[in-house]
Amino acid sequence: MSSDAAALLARLEAERDERGVAYWQRLGERTGGLRSHGIGLTRLRAIAKEIGRDRALAQALWQSDLHEARVIALLVDDPKQVTIEQAERQVDELAGGQLAHVFASCDATLAKTPFVVELADRWVRSDDPVRRECGHGLLYEISKLPAKKAPDEAWFLDHVARIGAAIGGEPEGVRLAMATALMGIGKRSKALNAAALEIAKAAGPIEFTSVSGDCEPFDVVKHLDSPRLREKLGI
Repeated sequence: MSSDAAALLARLEAERDERGVAYWQRLGERTGGLRSHGIGLTRLRAIAKEIGRDRALAQALWQSDLHEARVIALLVDDPKQVTIEQAERQVDELAGGQLAHVFASCDATLAKTPFVVELADRWVRSDDPVRRECGHGLLYEISKLPAKKAPDEAWFLDHVARIGAAIGGEPEGVRLAMATALMGIGKRSKALNAAALEIAKAAGPIEFTSVSGDCEPFDVVKHLDSPRLREKLGI
């Protein structure tokens, strides 16, 4: 292991948060066998921002069995150097899906790669539920691209229709990722809003579990039918 990676692992250990560790332990099988120092994602993003892009460090940290190290590995990797082969390998190593959010959504490095549209198209149709979850995370990120960089409206409409046909039979993580993608797509234009809103109303609020048990269902309709968005889209 490089000296930079060793130094970062020592820093993460020094910032260990026992409340966060207790939360992690309550996840049970969902930890995927990874250890954790209980450090929150906001703090990890701040550390990653300090580091900047560091391909070598990212590759070294990904070999760790520490959750926080893998999160930072995903955040500091260089999207210009990430390959589809790497993405396919890492998606199989996401440790039960806990890293899926950082891997494929929420301003993910993977979403900044030149092959993101190709990968999203492939993964949303995969037989693997983790790939489908990540594919829809990427679809959400693509929905935020400006018109000059994004696929055309027909591409998004096809995905809305596909989500509408499949969302009812998907496992929780995939269903939630689909709903998030639907929300993002529905904010792009009047036509996409109408299509996404129809599917969201039919699907209803998306129930999901949490360790605390106090999360409200995710209601896409509230996001797509808000007065502010309607005014923005001229509805």
